[in-house]
Amino acid sequence: MRRLKKYASGEGASYITRRQALRKLQLSLNDFRRLCIVKGIYPREPKHRRRAQRGSTDIKILYHTKDIKFLLSEPIVWTLRDYKIFNRKAGRDRALKDFRALNRRLKAKPELKLDHIVKERYPTFIDAIKDLDDCLTLLFLFSTFPSLKYVPREQSALCRRLTIEFLHAVIASKSLRYCFISIKGYYFQAEIKGQKVTWMIPHYYPFQPQSRSEVDFRLMSIFVEFYTIMLGFVNYRLYNQMNLVYPPQFPTNLFQDTEESLSDEHAFVSERIAALNFDLLKIDPTVDENEADDDLNIDLLEGENESEQIKQMKEKAAEERKLRKLFKGLKVFINREVPREPLVFLIRCLGGKVSWDKTLFVGATFDESDETITHQIVDRLSVGKQYMSRDYVQPQWVFDCVNQRTLLPTNKYFIGAVLPPHLSPFVDPSREDVYIPPEEKSLRDPSAIEKHQQSSDEEEDEPEVNIPEPERDGLLEDAYRMEKEDAGSDEEIESDGDNAAYKEDSDLDEDDQDFDGQSTEKRAKQKEAKQKMAVQSGKVHRESQRSIKKQEIEEHRLKARMVKPRHRKLFSKLINEKQEKQKENWLLEKKRKRIDAAAKEEKKKKKIENRKKLVAQ
Repeated sequence: MRRLKKYASGEGASYITRRQALRKLQLSLNDFRRLCIVKGIYPREPKHRRRAQRGSTDIKILYHTKDIKFLLSEPIVWTLRDYKIFNRKAGRDRALKDFRALNRRLKAKPELKLDHIVKERYPTFIDAIKDLDDCLTLLFLFSTFPSLKYVPREQSALCRRLTIEFLHAVIASKSLRYCFISIKGYYFQAEIKGQKVTWMIPHYYPFQPQSRSEVDFRLMSIFVEFYTIMLGFVNYRLYNQMNLVYPPQFPTNLFQDTEESLSDEHAFVSERIAALNFDLLKIDPTVDENEADDDLNIDLLEGENESEQIKQMKEKAAEERKLRKLFKGLKVFINREVPREPLVFLIRCLGGKVSWDKTLFVGATFDESDETITHQIVDRLSVGKQYMSRDYVQPQWVFDCVNQRTLLPTNKYFIGAVLPPHLSPFVDPSREDVYIPPEEKSLRDPSAIEKHQQSSDEEEDEPEVNIPEPERDGLLEDAYRMEKEDAGSDEEIESDGDNAAYKEDSDLDEDDQDFDGQSTEKRAKQKEAKQKMAVQSGKVHRESQRSIKKQEIEEHRLKARMVKPRHRKLFSKLINEKQEKQKENWLLEKKRKRIDAAAKEEKKKKKIENRKKLVAQ
């Protein structure tokens, strides 16, 4: 029988280095990276690197052999080779100054088409929606870029158009569920076809070119090239299912790159926001809107014995119906200092109307002097002219209303008020060994915030006294006897007299027995017994943390002994993760105590200052 050579099977034959892959595909490194990004192929980490590298100890980039064979049959490989030939011939024409041949070659420039790869990677519509998170986040980022070296203005304009189309699809379907403000940007989550899609819109800052080239825009633009085609397919499918015309028809003055929009970044952004405030055209206007087309008809599931899952589905459906009409009937005006894009998107998603100053930005639908405005969003300490018919709130009010599924009272969000903490809705409510702030506990249990406030007060209640059971029984007997004496019953008084006489007789008998040597010892023992039986105030028993910690250490050692040797690394890893979580929890609790203590001191100082002012007056 013929013996196989070393590394001819197993991991040695199933992995290939990047240099070997380049030789097999006959591509340059940049073309190979572009091909792998588009096809979704990434390096692999083998179980035994030395075997996979055929005895070599150096760390190399490895790919699976099946993935490289899969790339050999890709038509894009030939297009990339044509690009290489085109660049070589065009360079020769430029060197010879043969512009006629150069123009002829530019007209016949090879085009890279990625439509078939989108269909190949996402065979169903649900698969494409599941992978929308990174796609949307990257396209929203590139939609804010000006013209750069590797990011042409056409690419950022395409990203801007596709992202606005997607936001309009979310507005039309009213599928927004949660939102959150962070340091990085605005997080949004929508439910499309039963799948949760989360993306981020960055804060708007005018772009400033950096001296260092820390970000490889050429590599990121390859992802953008693929994601734009993918999002275009998704938008087309969403619009057709919602009876909307695609591409959406916006006013003619929007999305036209003029000299003003190309030179002024504020005008470029204001046109993008103005496009969100227009209604879309329908394919068939006679068809009525049915908000619950994609929802399950849960009313058909009613029965006598409903399961918990059906009850949860009903509660969730009722909550979503309420959320879709949360801002219905509200007219909101946004001041010039407030970031408009996330607020316009949120208010329009939930049925409200929004506008801004038409003298500064395009796309306004009503003026500030309109008496029907219900809320005005302000982010400054004072406003010149105020109307009594509307509420002046800060931008956080809109986000908190969406997360809590109700219109919150506006008194906590007035101009200049200290805002309540803005909690993230994306955390798991059933998490363990993690610090949970008291404000989040109050949302689940309203009594928790009352306990937190009572514990933070200056006046503390006295500790409860734990009385042992025999002493408790004696106290009950004395109380019962006092009640009997207050009642004044003669029989009880006689019984008490008899008991007193019996005690006197017993004392006399003991005095008569003093001559005996044993009588004094008996009396001493009786006195000690009486002292032990006496009722004393109880003391609070506190468990020492040191003993508890020792007990936990002993339990941990016993658990570690029971673990098998092959599972010890995994066990130690789990224990270390648990300890890190506990440490982080302890640090956050300590930080919160410091903040509460500082707030107490400030309140005390204000009270003292107010008293001094009153006394001086």
